[in-house]
Order: sequence, then C-alpha cells, then structure tokens
Amino acid sequence: MSRLYIKTQSEAQAVVEQLYRSVEQRIAASPPGLCPIDMALNFLNLCHAQTCGKCVPCRIGLGQLSEMLQRVLDGEASMHILHQIHVTAQVIVDTADCAIGVNAAQLVLQGLQGFRDDYEEHILHHRCLGALHTPVPCVALCPAGVDIPGYISLINSGRCDDAIRLIRKDNPMPLACGYICDHPCEARCRRSMVDDPINIRGLKRYAADHASEVPQPKCAPSTGKKIAVVGGGPGGLSAAYYLALMGHKVTIYEHHRQLGGMMRYGIPDYRLPREKMDAEIRSILTLGIEVKTEINVGTDITFSKLKQDYDCLYLSIGANSDKKLGIEGEDGCHGVVSAVELLKHIGDNEMPDFTGQRIVVVGGGNVAMDVTRSAIRLGAKKVTCVYRRRQEDMTAQKEEIVGAIAEGAEVQTLQVPIRIEADEKGNVAALWTQPQIIGEKDSRGRPRPKTADVPQKRIVADIVVVAIGQGIETAGFEQTGIKIQRSGTLLANSNTEMPEMEGVFAGGDCVTGPATVIQAIAAGKVAAANIDEYLGFHHEIKAEVEVPTPRFYDMQPRGRVDVTMREASERKYDFECIECGMTDEEAKQESSRCLRCDHFGYGNFKGGREKQW
Repeated sequence: MSRLYIKTQSEAQAVVEQLYRSVEQRIAASPPGLCPIDMALNFLNLCHAQTCGKCVPCRIGLGQLSEMLQRVLDGEASMHILHQIHVTAQVIVDTADCAIGVNAAQLVLQGLQGFRDDYEEHILHHRCLGALHTPVPCVALCPAGVDIPGYISLINSGRCDDAIRLIRKDNPMPLACGYICDHPCEARCRRSMVDDPINIRGLKRYAADHASEVPQPKCAPSTGKKIAVVGGGPGGLSAAYYLALMGHKVTIYEHHRQLGGMMRYGIPDYRLPREKMDAEIRSILTLGIEVKTEINVGTDITFSKLKQDYDCLYLSIGANSDKKLGIEGEDGCHGVVSAVELLKHIGDNEMPDFTGQRIVVVGGGNVAMDVTRSAIRLGAKKVTCVYRRRQEDMTAQKEEIVGAIAEGAEVQTLQVPIRIEADEKGNVAALWTQPQIIGEKDSRGRPRPKTADVPQKRIVADIVVVAIGQGIETAGFEQTGIKIQRSGTLLANSNTEMPEMEGVFAGGDCVTGPATVIQAIAAGKVAAANIDEYLGFHHEIKAEVEVPTPRFYDMQPRGRVDVTMREASERKYDFECIECGMTDEEAKQESSRCLRCDHFGYGNFKGGREKQW
C-alpha cells in the first residue's frame, strides 16, 4: 500500500471553492440598505463554522450570540437582550483562544454600537429599519444620487443626449465625472453577484463624448433673490447651476484667474482635458451666472459686504493650501516644492522644466500620483514616490499607482522622511528616510507602520515635492464669526447651513476636508436645495426624459468591459488624455449588463425611480 498520494482537487472540492467565491461575490455586492443585523448574524455564523470549537467561548459563546441575534430578528426579544449581547460578546473577546473567535465577537460589538437604532427598531416595532431606506445600490452610493440605471438604459438605446439630460438633473458635470470620478457607485453593484460590477464611469464618459451639444434646461422665472457663491470649483459651480435653474441671480467669486477649482488646479490635463472641462463650464454659465475671478474674499471684498449685498451666501472655498512634513531642512533648502503649488502652475499652463532632474515625491494619495506622473511628463530623469505605508495601503486609486509605475516611476514604500539634506549651495541633495515595519491595524483598518531596526536610507534628489495632503485656506474668515474647527474646516450642519450665521451655507472640502469631485458636486446640490427652501421657495429640478422599459433577456454572465490606456511608452511624453473611451460596440455590450435594480430590485419597493429632488 502507498504511504503517500498526490493531492488533486476532487469534484466536491471544486464545488466548495465555487461556493466560497459565490459567497465572496455576494458579500462584496451587499447593497447599503440591507438589514445590518441580518448581515451581522450571517457573518457570525460563518465565523462560528470556521472556528475549531476547542474553547468554550467559541464553541458555546458564539452559538449563544447567534441565538440572541436571531431572537432580535424574529421580534421575540426585549430591550434587556442588548445588555446580554454586549456582555456575552465582551467575554468572548476577553477569553477566546484564537483570533477567529475574538474577531467574530468584535464584529457583534461594533455592530451593537454602530447600528443600535436598528436593534431597537426590531425589538420595539418588529420591523427592519434598513428596509425603510433600501434604495438601488449604485444610486445610494453615488453622493449626488444620480439615476444610474436610467442613464445606462438610455445609453443602451443609443440616446446619449437624453442620458446627459438625466444625469444633469443631479450632477451638472457629467463630462468631468466621466473622466475623473472615483466611481463609488460601482462598489456595491449587484451585477458583481453574477460576474463583475458595471463600468459605470466608462459609460458616463461614453455618453458625454458621444452626445451632441445638449442645451441646458430653461430657468424658472426670476425670484428677485441674489446669492453669492464663494469658490468656483465643482461644488460652487454645482450650487450656482441649480440656484440659477431655480430662478435666482447667482454670482461666483473665485480666487484664481479661472474657474474649475481642483479640477483645474489639482488634476492634470492627461486625466481631464482642459478644453473639455472649459466647454462644460461655459455650458453651465449660459444659465446667466455672473463670474468674478481673482477676488480674495476678506481682502478685495469683505465677508460683511457680501452678507449685506446678497440674500444668501454659499462658501465652497476648497482645499487650496498645502501641508508640511515638519522635518529638518524642509524650510531651508532650495528645491522643496508644494504639490498644490506645482499643480496650480500646471493648471495655468505654466509648465516647470524638470529636464534631467531627480524628483522625489512624498505621499501616497491621488495628488501624489498626479505630481509623480506630471514630473515624468516634464522631463525628469528619475521620479521616486516615497510613502510611509505599504503600496496596498496607498489612498490613491489603484489604476493611478499602476499607471505611474508603468510610466517609469519608482515607488518606495515603508519609508518615513526624517530630514532633507542640502548641498553647499543650499540646494536639495537628498531625502533621508527611516525604513518601517508594518504593525497593528489602525481604526481605519490599515496596518500602522513602526520604526524598523535598520539604518536610515538616503534617496538622492534634486527636488522634493511634498504631497501629504491639503488644508483649507480660511484667511479672511477668522474675524467674521464663522466657526472654524480644530481640523481647520468650517463648521456646518448636514444641510450645509452654518450655525449662528443667518443665511450662510457651506459645503465641500472646506467642511469635510479634501474629498472628491462628486462629493463636492453633491454638497453644492444639497446647498442649492436648502438655500432655495431658506428663501421661501420649493423649486424642484426635473428631467423630462422617458427611460426605456427593462429587458427580460440576455442576462448570462460575461466579462466587464474596461477602458484601455494609451501605451505607457507613448503617453509619458505628453499631457494628452491617457484613457481611451469605449467604442460603440463596447458601450452597447457593457450597458446591456445592467440588472435594472430600479425595476427588479429594492428600488421597485420604493416606487421605482425618483423623478425629482
């Protein structure tokens, strides 16, 4: 008899592997409106099945937790059970022998704290609070609430003009978002339960690229009200757009010489072509919006003067100031550059010459990647991106990191800058870093780095670009009574109204800190609606577009159509757009993959599509 045998996957094992993949897909596609207690129970049962069962906390305790959560879901529990769940879970955390049992109990504790109102709703009223707010997953995760299934079906029908009209109901910048949106809507696309999420951003760009010059809707009759919008970025433009549609007179005050905010002064041409962005801004301004550029509120015009001249103010000043490393040599060396300032010059077409120079970029976000890739295009001999965590912990979009590396950038991770070395003339000579070793996870789930027991590292550099984040420029607002938080952001309510500041609203980066274009657009939309309400009106924005009826065929699994890039060896020498849009065939196939959750899914329970604000 043989002592050993070669292990080959049996049919049963292959089925189990497929089941695991199916479970993973369904977990990844869990829509935001699912009952969190039901989800927690399923996770708990999965973890319970994966424990060895040798210790009592795992074998007995996790089973007791599962039973208590089931009683809550069945409406058979009293409020006292919440204390029992907390105590039982805490005992398991403190006494379980393995990390699997500890993490399973921690999941229950976090849920008890994070969605306690759902527990109370089940116990007191025997209903699921999540079911009361269960929308279409992609629409729920889009900050602006764009009707995504609607415009995808219009694209599939070849009606790109109508798709743009429908998008503009909730987002006045479909073209810009088609090129640069970070597409949070795709994160819980229910299509991923079948194969892969739909390429929503790629389809939006296709619609914007193939639509004709779609005119803006007609404005409502004049209300006689005047609103000042401070900041001409995506948030300010969004607010101005909707307020103008409502019939209000809007004036934008912009610090820079051109509108666009961080779309212009933070995102390079190769990601968002300037001529396309300018065309979209010009289209928005056709609604009669007045623009005053190169105006500093607080010096050129006072905040009190604006309050006196206008019925309402909306502050959308963005994150335009840089943050410093705070290390030796940062202020004394010639050649230490701010990423924000560098991108501002590029945005105004004032291109620096990096020919033959060695550039070191410090940071791991999208701004760091934009600077890294721009430096390559500006002729740098070598570009190195230094980051204190691992590459997978970088906050930049993964495709940006992959693209930078393909274009020749070097990414050095687990390196903390400690000082900048200068030569005898005071110019940057090198960046010294302290290598790190990865450690325990922080509150955001990213492992913390800690100092490794290895020598410091010297990275030769001619220029060091600091790209570790942006701050809010609040100069001119400190003496106005506006409340500024310790983080440097302005204090505003969730409805964008500022406390104790009558008629003053704020949103976007100046309230949340640096965020995305679509989040700024959403804040502008919210502000416009609430300003309109504050002024005594209740205008509603509609899109007179008929969405095609859903199809009942062709739902077989198929691959996702991803957009392609120009070759790295070609694109790294210019600022032309690096991304190739979808072809007609690709857009037709990709749009056909939509499951139309607004009709077949949770959205149908809510009455289908929301046709107005």
